[in-house]
Amino acid sequence: MPRLRSWLRGFLTALILVLALYGQRAFREYPGWEYYDFPLPEDWRVPGEWTFARLMYPPLDGGFGFRRRRASVDWREGYSNWTIDYPRSDRHLTAAVRRLTRIHVRSVEQPVNLDDGNEVYNWPWLYGVEVGHWNLTNEQAAKLRDFLLRGGFFMCDDFHGTQEWDVFIASMQRVFPDRPIVEIDDKDPIFHSIFDLDDRYQVPGAQFLRSGRTYEQDGLEARWRGIYDDKGRLMVAICHNMDLGDSWEHADNPQYPEKYSALGLRIGVNYILYAMTH
Repeated sequence: MPRLRSWLRGFLTALILVLALYGQRAFREYPGWEYYDFPLPEDWRVPGEWTFARLMYPPLDGGFGFRRRRASVDWREGYSNWTIDYPRSDRHLTAAVRRLTRIHVRSVEQPVNLDDGNEVYNWPWLYGVEVGHWNLTNEQAAKLRDFLLRGGFFMCDDFHGTQEWDVFIASMQRVFPDRPIVEIDDKDPIFHSIFDLDDRYQVPGAQFLRSGRTYEQDGLEARWRGIYDDKGRLMVAICHNMDLGDSWEHADNPQYPEKYSALGLRIGVNYILYAMTH
């Protein structure tokens, strides 16, 4: 009898995993701002226990002012703010997670549209870039809230200064109108899940190579903020006035300083491990 119960548990676990796999949308690439035909790794069809899931979202007023020539392109088909650094940064961070942990990682990312039914629930770690330009609908905000309260984790990055913060807040307050955004304490487990990250510093984007500045707009100081659930779990990790995505994207660029990519990758790895264990 115990052997039968053990067999049934194993069978049900396998069945759940198979159903979850078939419930996921197939991998698809989209054209991005910077990359249009980035080469696929040889093992891109191999599934994994963790996947870099990238949030797709509608941009505010068509996105970048000087790039409005593409404003008529449907954000659901790429060429939008959510595709910044995509897919190069995603795959570089994925490679780092493979190298630095024992997590079985899928080699390619998964763009996730909150409007696609229950798709987001298949990917418990979600990353949003350029959220100083996003404009979530009420329905998308409600879906993201439910995803997070069910145990999902959202990391957002690469937005700068007060103006982009205000745009970010306009959508995030629709996600959580009743939960405060707070500074993450240095002792929080997210900064110590693998690497101890007490000595953090501002990580600039590739614009640093031209300007020599680590900041953009009036975002002089890197801010590490978050939103917690009722049990003290960090649900939303907000990386403001920094560009971790560029630090991943340019990790193989000899002109981009190694110290920024080194910190950016460690932060990404820590956040992933925290999300998987909390």
